[in-house]
Amino acid sequence: MTRFTMTRREMLRLAAGSAASATLQPLTALADVGGSFVSRRPPVQDRRFRSAAVETYISNVSGKIGDPELAWLFGNCYPNTLDTTVEFGSFEGKPDTAVITGDIAAMWLRDSSAQVWPYLPLAGKDTALRQMLEGIIRRQARCILIDPYANAFMANLDAPALEWSRSDATEMKRGVGERKWELDSLCYPIRLAYGYWRATGDTAPFDQGWRAAMKLAVETMRVQQRKHGLGPYRFQRASKAPTETLPADGYGAPVRPVGLIASGFRPSDDACTFPFLVPSNLFAVTALGYLAQMADKILHDTTLANEAAALAAEVSGALRQYAVAQTPQGSIWAYEVDGYGSQLLMDDANVPSLLALPYLGGASDAALYARTRSFVWSERNPWFFQGSAGEGIGGPHEGKDMIWPMALTIYGLTSESNAEILRAIEMLKHASAGSGFMHESFNSNDATKFTRSWFAWANSLFGELVAKTADKQLLSS
Repeated sequence: MTRFTMTRREMLRLAAGSAASATLQPLTALADVGGSFVSRRPPVQDRRFRSAAVETYISNVSGKIGDPELAWLFGNCYPNTLDTTVEFGSFEGKPDTAVITGDIAAMWLRDSSAQVWPYLPLAGKDTALRQMLEGIIRRQARCILIDPYANAFMANLDAPALEWSRSDATEMKRGVGERKWELDSLCYPIRLAYGYWRATGDTAPFDQGWRAAMKLAVETMRVQQRKHGLGPYRFQRASKAPTETLPADGYGAPVRPVGLIASGFRPSDDACTFPFLVPSNLFAVTALGYLAQMADKILHDTTLANEAAALAAEVSGALRQYAVAQTPQGSIWAYEVDGYGSQLLMDDANVPSLLALPYLGGASDAALYARTRSFVWSERNPWFFQGSAGEGIGGPHEGKDMIWPMALTIYGLTSESNAEILRAIEMLKHASAGSGFMHESFNSNDATKFTRSWFAWANSLFGELVAKTADKQLLSS
C-alpha cells in the first residue's frame, strides 16, 4: 500500500480552510466610532523585534497617504515580519537571526531574504536593526554550509525537519526543514548581503564562514549545469500532488548541458517541468555579478570573483541562445526550457518570475521584457486569471482562479505607469478582504476565499510598494 504524506499545501489548507472567511470581519467592524481603523499589530510588548527607525518610517509614510484604509493596511503589513517572525539572538558571540515565513516555524532562504529587504534603507539609522540584519546574513551562511540544496531550515537548527519532509527520498541533514533544490535559494542570500553592504557599508558579516558559503554556492551552481552528469541531488516525495516530487528517479526531466543551471523546483516549491528555470537563471546572473563585486572589494578574493563573473557570463549567453521564445507578438522570455528545444510559455506568481525581472535586476533588454510582460499579464499566460475580485497571476501551487497578491504587488513595483500602479494598489486593498493583511492567494471572484492569513513575505512586499508609491506623492488624495 502506498503511503502518502500530507504536504505543506494540504496542511495549510486544513488549518485555514473555511475558517478564513468565517473569521473575517468586514472593514466597518474594524473601525472605531471615530472612523479610524484599529491596528492589527500585536501589542508592543508582544512584538518579536522593535526598531525605532521602522516606527518613524511608518509614521512618515502614513502621513503621505490620504486613504485611511490604505494607511491602515500599510501600518499593519510593513512591520509584520519584525512584529511576528524574527528570532534574534547570538551564536558564538555574533548576531544570529532566524526569520520564519509566518505560519510555518521554519526559515526559507528565499522568504527570509525577501521579508527583510524593505528594511535595508533604514539599517544605517538603527543599530539594532542593522545587527538583526547582520544576524540573518550570518545564519543564511550557516544554513548554506549545512546543505546548499535545501530551501528551508528549522528556526531551531536542532529541531526535527518539517513533518511533511521526514519521509522524503533525499539526503536530509540536521537543521534542514525541507530539501527542495531551488536555484533562487542561493541567489536571494547574495542579493540580501549585497543590499546590506550597499545600504550600510558594514562588512562585519563577510567573514571566512560567509566566504566558504559563497564558494559552495558557486560550486553547487556549477554542478547543476550538469556538464559532468546529474550531480548528487535527487528528491522524491510520496504525495498525491505531482508538483511535490521529481520524475526520473528524483533527478527531474532530462536536460542538455548548454550552460544554464538546472533547478528541481520553482520558488513556489512546485516541481519544474523543464529544469532550466529561466527567471531563476536570470536572477543567478544578477546575483553572481553582485558576488563578484563583493569577493573583489570586500574579500579580496580574485579567484572567487573571477569564478562568479565567469559563471554569470556563461549563463547570460546561454539564456540568449536557448531561453528566448518566438510568438506571433514577437520574441519573449520562456519560463522553462531544457536545452533540447522544449520551451514552457507561462509565468508563476512567485518571485523570481518573468514579471519580476526588473525588480530583481534581470531585465537589461527593455524591449524583450516589455513583450514578456505583455504576455504574462494576459490570457495568453495559462496562470493569469480575471474575475470580479481582481486580476493577476497565480500558479499550480493553489490552482485555477487563485490570484496571488504577490504578483499584483510586483506588477505595481515593475510598472512605469502611475495608473497601473494605483490600480494594482486598489486591487490589493480589495484582496485584503477586511483582514488588514495580504494573503498567499485569493479567489478571482471572491476575495474572502483566500489561503494563508499569515504570510509575512506578501505583507513586506506590499509595504514596499505602498512606501515607494507614497514617496512619489501618488497617494496623498
